[in-house]
Amino acid sequence: MWIGWVEFDMLLGDVRSLKQKRSVIRPIIADLSRRTEAAVAEVGAQDLHRRTMIGVSVVAAHASHVRDVLDQAERMLVEQHPEITVLSARRGLHSSGDG
Repeated sequence: MWIGWVEFDMLLGDVRSLKQKRSVIRPIIADLSRRTEAAVAEVGAQDLHRRTMIGVSVVAAHASHVRDVLDQAERMLVEQHPEITVLSARRGLHSSGDG
């Protein structure tokens, strides 16, 4: 079993309140979750208006599938969501045999 994750640090566009921030990131999280079939959540910077961190995690039988899903998530954010800027992406990949 392979477990992979990616954490995106993102800058949002012209967002002036936490309520407005939620209206921007909720559709992004739903889109990523639906299209990648991965677990997706806001994982940091919840109290900042223009910054957020979104995490995507995948469990699969093969490392190559995990990498493909994480790559797809990153491409989707960059190509299909011009309202955000991805500042960084940190990844991890582990097998159940790691110990």
